Amino acid sequence: MSQPLIDQWGPLSALMSPGPEEIARIATPTGSEVWLVRGYSLGRSVLTDPRFSRAAALRPQAPKLNDAQPAADSMMSMDGSRHARLRRLVSGAFSTGRMARMSDFVAQVTDRHLDTVADLGPGTDLIGHLARPLPLFVLCSMLGIPEEDTPLFRGWVEVLFDIDASSPREKARRRIELIEYMTDLMDRKRRAPGEDLLSDLIAVHDRGELSTNELLTLGLTLLMAGYETTTGQIGLATLSLLTDRGVYEELVAHPDRVGKAVEELIRLNPVTPLTFLRVATEPVPLGEVTVQAGEGVVVALMFGNRDAEVFAKPESMDFVSGRGTPHLTFGHGVHRCLGAPLARLQVRIVLEHLLRRFPTLRLAEVEEPVVWKDGLGIRGLSRLQVSW
Repeated sequence: MSQPLIDQWGPLSALMSPGPEEIARIATPTGSEVWLVRGYSLGRSVLTDPRFSRAAALRPQAPKLNDAQPAADSMMSMDGSRHARLRRLVSGAFSTGRMARMSDFVAQVTDRHLDTVADLGPGTDLIGHLARPLPLFVLCSMLGIPEEDTPLFRGWVEVLFDIDASSPREKARRRIELIEYMTDLMDRKRRAPGEDLLSDLIAVHDRGELSTNELLTLGLTLLMAGYETTTGQIGLATLSLLTDRGVYEELVAHPDRVGKAVEELIRLNPVTPLTFLRVATEPVPLGEVTVQAGEGVVVALMFGNRDAEVFAKPESMDFVSGRGTPHLTFGHGVHRCLGAPLARLQVRIVLEHLLRRFPTLRLAEVEEPVVWKDGLGIRGLSRLQVSW
């Protein structure tokens, strides 16, 4: 049940070379030099230490990892009380209770897409017919975006996430289109509110607790943060199982172990191998080095999740007893991913339904059944063709 380090990083490949040091100085694709933290414990320290600032990383003179950074007024780019205030406004949407109520809905949408897969027959692409449309439909439903508008969002969001595949001019044009659409949608919801997250946030705005710009940016942040990452994680989790037939067959025989298997799949092959950059606001001792004020730090979540000092047999899956130590894929501390419960829910339901409906699922016998998506700051597949 050993899971290999799936070696596909695209533009991030130069950053992800394994090494013996827990922290090392590396050069980024932008020409900046930053500290790369590979160890689990040091990584948690970075993610919880307020001296490592997300807001400082957006300053013009700060080192840069790539150009796929959130906006300065995004919740992901804030520190302290500003971040806490916005996070508090939306945290209820991802509560355990809300996720439990969404379970049946996600299951229904998953089965609808799997019906399409079954109708299309062997050779079908699971990314295009399941992993990509499912998270977008779920997010749009949560936010209150009309179903007929979801194809527009797919084009907008994918261009904004890529690193190499589109020009700055194209990114700017798509960003403006998306902002114009969201502004119009919020105006419509103000006149006719629904039972959705955007309507709730508009009500908060109208009480004076949220500025117009914060309202718009928060809606875009929730959409963009939850779409491509969940699509990628569904694809990577499925690919991991299909490259180890013994694991897939064991889960078919023991579906009660899928929950623990999801955590191991997310730990071993995270869609986000690196955190966003943080910048030290003062000298901070970190392992055997001192990070000086103004220097950047990124945490290699992939390597932290496979730290042999923390995880016994770190390259193997343990979905029988499970791990006592939480992985870092969703981050740690105040910036821990708000949407983690929703991502877990979707990955778990997809795998449960795949295992039940397609117990003999395997990679299709075609020339190139697996194609990696290029140009993204996160890992993912553009094609995963399967047979059964």
